[in-house]
Amino acid sequence: MDLRLTPVILAAGHGKRMKSNLPKVLHPLAGLPIIHHVLRAVRAVATEPPVVVIGHGADRVRQAIGEGVRFAYQAEQLGTAHALQMAEPLLAGQTDLILVVTGDMPLLTPTTFRRLIALQAANPGPLSLVTLISDNSYGFGRILRSPDGNVQGIVEEAQATPEQLAIRELNASVYCFDAHWIWEALRRVPLSPKGEYYLTDVVGLAVQEGQAVQTLVLEDPQEALGINTRVHLAEAEAIMRRRITTTWMENGITIIDPNSTYIEMDVQIGRDTVIYPFTCLRGATRIGQNCRIGPFTLLQDVITGADCHLVGCALQDTYLESGTSILPTGGATLTWLSGNTSTPLATPPPEDLSPHYE
Repeated sequence: MDLRLTPVILAAGHGKRMKSNLPKVLHPLAGLPIIHHVLRAVRAVATEPPVVVIGHGADRVRQAIGEGVRFAYQAEQLGTAHALQMAEPLLAGQTDLILVVTGDMPLLTPTTFRRLIALQAANPGPLSLVTLISDNSYGFGRILRSPDGNVQGIVEEAQATPEQLAIRELNASVYCFDAHWIWEALRRVPLSPKGEYYLTDVVGLAVQEGQAVQTLVLEDPQEALGINTRVHLAEAEAIMRRRITTTWMENGITIIDPNSTYIEMDVQIGRDTVIYPFTCLRGATRIGQNCRIGPFTLLQDVITGADCHLVGCALQDTYLESGTSILPTGGATLTWLSGNTSTPLATPPPEDLSPHYE
C-alpha cells in the first residue's frame, strides 16, 4: 500500500536577528521568498497538500504563499513541538507519514527528502531524522549515540556540556514521523528551561520506548543552512546562484564567469546562448536560443526571440524580436509588452530547463 506523505513547514517564528519588518521566510532568495523554495522542494515528494504553521506576520505569509496549502496558526511561539501540535487538527488520522522542516531552510533538495522518506518507510521505529557532520555547529543540537552507535537523544547547544559540544554530528531539524505515533508523543514533551517545547525531545521519548531512531547523514552539509541573519541569507544566495549557473551550463548554456552572473529561479534560457559577465536575469525572463547577453546587462521579465545580442542595457517588461541587437552604439529594435494579447511573443525554449536541484 502506498503511504500518504504530508509535509509540515514550521514558519511561525519572528526571525528577530534579521532586524526586519518583513517576516523572515518572505525575504527574497534567487527571486523567490525563502519559503517558496521550501514549498517547491516538499511538493516534489508529497502525496498530500502541505501544511504551513504560521504565527508572526501570519497574514503576510498566508498572502505570499497563496493557494495549494493548508495553514495552522500558532498564536504563541512556544517551541517547535508546540508548533507541530498546531497541525494535529488538520492531520490526525489523515496521513501516514509527516515530513517536518522549518520554513527558513531553502537549500534542502527533493533528493534528500526522498531518501529520508524511504528510510522511515523501512524503519520499524516512529521517526527518522537528518543529520550532518560539521566542525561549524551552526547553533544546532548535538546527536547523542550509545557506544554501539544507536541514537540516544539530541541535546540543544544551550544545554550541552563541554564534552557534548565537541560532538561533530549535528541535528538538521528535518524529520519524518510515523503519523500514528507523533501526536501522543508531542503531549509528553517536557517544558524546557527556556519555557519552550522542543521537537528534539521526541527522539528521547522514542528511545525510552525501545524504538529505533534512524538517521540520514547529509552528503552536502550546505543543505542544512538555515536563514537566521542577513549574513546567512547572503551565504544561501551564493550557494543558490552557483546551483543555478551550474544547472544551465550543464544544459547547453555558456556562462563566461558564473561568479559575476546572477540568474533567478524562474528564468528560462534557450540552448547555445552565451551569458557574459555582470549580467542579471530576473523574474520571468525568457531568452531564446543562440543569444548573446551582456556584459553589463539587466533583464527583468523580458522575452526575447532567438539570435539576440544585448550589451550594456537595462530592460523590463519588454519583448524583443529574433535578431534584435542593443549595443552601446545603437541599433535597438524593441517592443514593450502590454496587455495586447496579439503581441507576437518569443517562442520559449522547447525544454523546461528550470533548475529543480534534485
